[in-house]
Amino acid sequence: MSHHRPDPASTAFPRADGLLLRPFEDADAPALIEAYRDETLRRRTRNAVHDAEQAARWLAVQHEGRASGTRYAFAVLEAGGLVGNVVLKRGAAGGDRAEVGYWTAAAARGRGVAPRAVEALTVWAFEAFAGDGLVRIDLLHEGDNDASCRVAEKSGYAFTEIVPAFPPYPMDGHRHSRKRLDASEGHGSE
Repeated sequence: MSHHRPDPASTAFPRADGLLLRPFEDADAPALIEAYRDETLRRRTRNAVHDAEQAARWLAVQHEGRASGTRYAFAVLEAGGLVGNVVLKRGAAGGDRAEVGYWTAAAARGRGVAPRAVEALTVWAFEAFAGDGLVRIDLLHEGDNDASCRVAEKSGYAFTEIVPAFPPYPMDGHRHSRKRLDASEGHGSE
């Protein structure tokens, strides 16, 4: 099966109640720097953004990933302001599995932004990559991140296993998974 990549110009973006999801733009750099001033966000993510140079590098990774079909990152906006990030990560060959990642800006936490954005991305991904055989999306987080467990549950991602610690993550994590509703039971299983 050939690797299917949605054309960002012709593919509708994920939709979430009260939120706008769109690809990141270079103009998002100041809002990224502001979001990353949050200690919790810096502690829970691998790539800190402290200044314009780091923001440009972070944005370049998002643009390169979209162009290669391996990373579909969306700025999550509410009332025009950046309140989060949600991303679908896929292998270069596509395949039946992908991973979702996200973060929420400090001021937007506790208002359901992450579950709504993850749900929107999940629906979008299963539709956009149905022809490529995508049947399962995983959500991984560190074991002590109770908020991410709640996001996974609210977004329909069932807990599937404890993942042993591996660099750069110092502690065991959780894997939550969600299968495409029309996927056959045996396809994409462990």
